[in-house]
Amino acid sequence: MSDKASSQSFPLPPMEGTITICEQNGGLVNLSSSSKPYKKPPSYPEVVISGGGSSSLTHRENAKSAFLPHNETVWKRALHAWYEMGSPGVFEEIVNSSSEVPDWVGVAAKKTLTFVRWANSLHGSIFPHLSMSNEEIITKFSDIVNWSRSPVKAFAWHPHTLKFAYALGDDSIKVHSGKSDLVPTLKHKLQKNVADLAWQPQSASVLAVACQSCVLIWHVEPTSLATRPSTSSCQVLQQQNHAPVTCLAWDPSGRILLSASPVDTSLMAWDVPMETCVPLRRLGGGGVSLIRWSPDGSKVFSATPSQLFRVWETKQWTCEVWTKCTSRCKAACWSPDGRTLLFATESEPIIYSLTFSTSIDDTSTVIGGSQSAVVSVSLAEVDLSTEDRDIVRVGGLVQSMVMDRHGERLAVTLHDDKEQVLPYVALFRTRINPMLEITPCGLIQGESGEYPLHVSFQPSFDKGALLSIIWSSGVVRYVPLYFIPSEEIQNVQHRHVAPPSLNGQILSPIPSH
Repeated sequence: MSDKASSQSFPLPPMEGTITICEQNGGLVNLSSSSKPYKKPPSYPEVVISGGGSSSLTHRENAKSAFLPHNETVWKRALHAWYEMGSPGVFEEIVNSSSEVPDWVGVAAKKTLTFVRWANSLHGSIFPHLSMSNEEIITKFSDIVNWSRSPVKAFAWHPHTLKFAYALGDDSIKVHSGKSDLVPTLKHKLQKNVADLAWQPQSASVLAVACQSCVLIWHVEPTSLATRPSTSSCQVLQQQNHAPVTCLAWDPSGRILLSASPVDTSLMAWDVPMETCVPLRRLGGGGVSLIRWSPDGSKVFSATPSQLFRVWETKQWTCEVWTKCTSRCKAACWSPDGRTLLFATESEPIIYSLTFSTSIDDTSTVIGGSQSAVVSVSLAEVDLSTEDRDIVRVGGLVQSMVMDRHGERLAVTLHDDKEQVLPYVALFRTRINPMLEITPCGLIQGESGEYPLHVSFQPSFDKGALLSIIWSSGVVRYVPLYFIPSEEIQNVQHRHVAPPSLNGQILSPIPSH
């Protein structure tokens, strides 16, 4: 391991009034935003998600009130909640409607809701998140910045084709495909408080949706001309006390879907065609707040709302536990070979790494994680000067992070200790073989006043890596990072043909006269 990267090592930050358009020749290219420098790559859809800023919460409330009769009593709404979510739904409806019930009823409902969630968590300690409403829980554990006020609630690229889906504030989902002008809209009566989306690998049409009371499985046929697919093409996966669902992960073969809820200590492993699941239950942690399946399929990372996290092997589903974090793990990502895990906690400006041994054969159930995590990046706040001598504060606590499919770029969003998201994306160069190396590349900046809500890499970009950023204005921008992946350079070197020889003597070309 080389010396750890730090905020101090970043190149000069971009000047105010400029926008980052790409990475080229090893550096980020920034141009004046007044010159309209941004041009999306060919074939990529142009998307502006309306309802940005704090108005999206009002938009959600207006959309909800349009479908609910205004003369419904709190008790009738509680009955509907019973059918959808069981007893926790009843108490939550009463808590959310406390102005319509006597004070003692609201207080009793909140205490009962806390107790029910604690009992469901199968753990002997009270966790503060168990007394939160569903929306508060999702906001706390979502990848999306300021989920309750964000114009977009979830976003996911398809792993193989040029297609992505995103959820809006009214819980509808839109699907964009390449140059196609057809944008299907997905709606379902159980599609409420959408927290995560995940496309099934090895399939062009299956989209999993994490909802308040269930997981929905949409079958969105790419050849269909329907803009509103029927709910008959949607499966409903429900498990008692497994709600709200906030995180999903498919295994790379697309055979198993994992779902997680911060109020349920069990991971649910779903056989989607059979609509059955196997709970992967472990005591401790208070729930499961984050899951990441390694790209090689051999391991699953699962974080909890406490300082505890686990890494599972996927042959016999045994796990190793790490318990000495200073706070809960907030963000994590795997290297493409599944040997390195990067993670960050919510209270330290640090990215840690854990290394794992590779399995000797397909029957091995050894996880082989290192005993302690290594500090790979220090993101302590520092003040850096731009070219025009403005001071920019760089560094902070990690909000989210993603690594590209080559393992050569790492994108990180940050916030300060007051939960204010910083107005840029920190980009690092990474190397995973023969050992992990992380070095700062630069800061990606949007228009003035924008901050990033969500970042992800398009999985099939063939000229390096392509980072998609949803900015707080609702604009989706693509930042191509042009580089030649190291594996392609090695492949070219391996294909080099040796000079012809005769009896071990290398033949030189005949000089011309």
